[in-house]
Amino acid sequence: MADGIADLVERVLGVEPPLGISAWDGSGHGPPGNPRVLLRGRRALRHLLYRPGELGLARAFVTGDLDVRGDLTEALRRCRALARHEGVTVPRFGPGHLWGLVRDFAVLGALGPRPDPPRSEARPTGRLHSRRRDSQVIAHHYDLGNEFYGLLLDPRMAYSCGYWPDDGTERTLAAAQEAKLDLICRKLGLDSGTRLLDVGCGWGSLLLYAAQHYGVSATGVTLSTQQADHVRRRAHELGLAELVEVRRCDYRELAVPDSGEYDAVASVEMGEHVGSANYPDFVATLHRMLRPGGRLLLQQMSRGDSAPGGGAFIGSYIAPDMNMVPIGATLWKLERAGFEVRDVQAMREHYVYTVRAWLRTLLDRWDEVIALAGTEQARVWWLYLAGGGLAFEENRMGVHQILGVRPHEDGSIDDCTLALPEVRR
Repeated sequence: MADGIADLVERVLGVEPPLGISAWDGSGHGPPGNPRVLLRGRRALRHLLYRPGELGLARAFVTGDLDVRGDLTEALRRCRALARHEGVTVPRFGPGHLWGLVRDFAVLGALGPRPDPPRSEARPTGRLHSRRRDSQVIAHHYDLGNEFYGLLLDPRMAYSCGYWPDDGTERTLAAAQEAKLDLICRKLGLDSGTRLLDVGCGWGSLLLYAAQHYGVSATGVTLSTQQADHVRRRAHELGLAELVEVRRCDYRELAVPDSGEYDAVASVEMGEHVGSANYPDFVATLHRMLRPGGRLLLQQMSRGDSAPGGGAFIGSYIAPDMNMVPIGATLWKLERAGFEVRDVQAMREHYVYTVRAWLRTLLDRWDEVIALAGTEQARVWWLYLAGGGLAFEENRMGVHQILGVRPHEDGSIDDCTLALPEVRR
């Protein structure tokens, strides 16, 4: 079986498989050693027959019908290298090719009914980026529960790129996330009494850090009930309840009377999720909530024009409707909204270190993750983190911190010098 599968791959893609193959009948193809692909049954091939390409492979992996022996990141790296160097893509099949493909699958005994999609696959409904649909998407990703995310993340529950000013070897994940939070606070020029708004506040890592270490009055916005509950509980436990407020609402529900209320506004890795059509309104809202002279810190992932989304797997399992654009497009939209961009810091390599740390934790705590979320979700996250870290490593995705300011009506700005001392260890 393994030789037949390898022959099929070579006929379809025009190249030898980049990984060894082990089939359900105990046969193998390719040199021994890892990583190698393990097909546990014929249903693994049916996933690909009915949905060729990334989504079919993801479905087979998530269900466990297809597995990888060895380092999953290295397996994906070899496949990406083949695609990059040989120009390999999933071909578009005409009727004649499809009949040939069906014949090949019949020879392998792999014909049969379409497999059901995994239960963990997202199925949002409604108009793209309507409030109802966005709420469904947020629930799909975050309602795995605070306990699940508490297994993977640092103690502050920061679910975004950390800051590793060394080469990623000396700093723990917790220290890297604290360094990121402190970097944001210093870029925003926070001080005691500053009014901070965090749009898409997550589990409140920035709100709580800024209130605890800089004495700010911090307000956060999230769509997730579980996140809002966590922030309120932690603020009470830390004695910060008078300084920290969290609102469970859509950014589009921020009240007009609050306009200009805040000295500083932050949004950390939320802008990718508002949608291309809504993005001008999103940045206009950030501008409206900020007082003249106030600062904006936007941390956001980016991607080239040719691939604005996260791909078939990300769009189906992790972040449906995600939209990533080149950094230049984001800067242009910020300027059109009235911001003056003062600083842009690329942090792509920092995300490689961050995702690797999350992946190590996932694999180290594999049994706990399965007990909390189930095997299927554990495999979703294994593939998500392995593939995501590789995308940043290979510069297929980036992330930037952008510092902007809302000028006064006469064009003047408050002091916006970036006095950034060495990161605290």
